[in-house]
Amino acid sequence: MNLNNQPTVNELARLFAAQKDTLNDHILWVCNEGTVRIEPVVACKEETQFEKERPHMRAHLKMYRRGQGYVGKKAAADKEFIARVLQTLTLTWEKAQTEQALVKVNSYS
Repeated sequence: MNLNNQPTVNELARLFAAQKDTLNDHILWVCNEGTVRIEPVVACKEETQFEKERPHMRAHLKMYRRGQGYVGKKAAADKEFIARVLQTLTLTWEKAQTEQALVKVNSYS
């Protein structure tokens, strides 16, 4: 999913549905080109280590902790939640394109 291509709630929901909430913590992040990814955080428990390993990261949301229901099929089925995440991502992407520093988001818009 790319934020430059007018993404939909359904596209974002598919990204969330592809993850397993019970296995790992996850971070939703955006690269320099606007591509959105959700990745499991396996080797590190801190967001700063995850950031260092991805120098092309422009923005990320707060880490989704394992077992909290923020990723996976149930999260993807919550269209209101996914719509809020998409709105936050859209606003974050606008900000990230004008700022030099990595944009970190701790709450939804």
